[in-house]
Amino acid sequence: MASKPRTVWRCQQCGATAPRWLGRCNECGEYGSLVEEFERPDVPERAAGRSASPVTLAQLASEKDTERLSTGIAEFDRVLGGGLVKGSLVLLGGEPGIGKSTLLLQVAEALAARGLRVLYVSGEESPQQIALRARRIGASAESLFLLPEVDIDAVEGVVSETQPDLLVVDSIQTATDAELSGAAGSVGQVRACTARLMRIAKDRGVATLIIGHVTKEGSIAGPRVLEHMVDAVLYFEGDQDHAFRVVRAVKNRFGSTSEVGIFEMLERGLCPVDAPSAALLADHAASVAGSVVLATVEGSRPLLVEIQALVSPSYLPAPRRLANGVDTGRLLQVLAILERRAGLSFGGQDVYVNVAGGLRITEPAADLPLALALASALLDVPVAENVAAFGELALTGSVRPVAHVEARLRECARMGRTKVLGSTRTQGPSGGGLRGVDTLAEALADLRLSRA
Repeated sequence: MASKPRTVWRCQQCGATAPRWLGRCNECGEYGSLVEEFERPDVPERAAGRSASPVTLAQLASEKDTERLSTGIAEFDRVLGGGLVKGSLVLLGGEPGIGKSTLLLQVAEALAARGLRVLYVSGEESPQQIALRARRIGASAESLFLLPEVDIDAVEGVVSETQPDLLVVDSIQTATDAELSGAAGSVGQVRACTARLMRIAKDRGVATLIIGHVTKEGSIAGPRVLEHMVDAVLYFEGDQDHAFRVVRAVKNRFGSTSEVGIFEMLERGLCPVDAPSAALLADHAASVAGSVVLATVEGSRPLLVEIQALVSPSYLPAPRRLANGVDTGRLLQVLAILERRAGLSFGGQDVYVNVAGGLRITEPAADLPLALALASALLDVPVAENVAAFGELALTGSVRPVAHVEARLRECARMGRTKVLGSTRTQGPSGGGLRGVDTLAEALADLRLSRA
């Protein structure tokens, strides 16, 4: 006997359900987010004669490595961990207009040019619109098929007929399941369509790339379970006003997380940046106060980026503290350490911090160069061009060691940074330009950035 559909009220922010309408979600506290949906309870059907057989870990270890499809775009392969795994489901999120569709169209073109069958499903753009973008980036492969469709049943039927090697869905918020009553983009629709795509990818061995919209808070729209269902989650970072775009892996079942790929937006599309440190420091001005180079590590890649600081008199009762590319809380902590442990006062001063190139730095190794840039801007004393720095600052003012020291020093030497400030407790190779300091005050005195 078929089960009857029932009415539920589902929160469009967290996915929680309620038996009746509420003005405020009891789970996430969002107001006006409950929408009425009809759903049919799932009844598991027992397959006749179906049995499961376990395998040993030794049997799996003796098999060959997971087969991957190289996209032909080195930076994208780096983020994926070496390429697309057959049967994997990858979610790419980012702000509107940042280049998600352009990048995946380039990936589709690169694979189709090698003779692989690619199905590009678009629920937002017509084939004519995609053709305009394809002409701009020079895509014209014969084995690249476009499908303007939002019905997930129709998409599954076309996949069964064409048997593609790669499936691209742009975007998951436009896909709909006819068995559900919610509108496209609702929690129930997004979750159900993602589950269908996951089954398609696993059962047929089709590498699947899906695009997800982001909310105003910067997280991928839809239920949080969406990110748990997929095999990899990639975030497109950057600003439309900057030339550089960063693709960051925050989840990857087939590779390392926190890996990044750096691209530059050009007329012909997104081009991988082969030497990111040189590109990020291309506009670095020497002998300017408030500029210090940070030796950071993103994933397995060392990068040199410029941290810029500006300190100016404030005409407001509460001086501004604005940060772009670093956490504002981290900036406030570094300012407190500078005032208490180094005797530098920022009272009555507006403070602005920026990471050049549009990158976002989250590792604590940015503490020391951030403090040096702030002191340089306050005292109007430039830092020498051959200086770089890395190190975490403790609340006591001491400089703590960080990981990947050898990689940082190699990148500094390659870029001509012969004097690198770091913790004296850093376990690194002898030489390499590393100048150890115990405290922030010692680092400031070494660069003549103290009041004394």
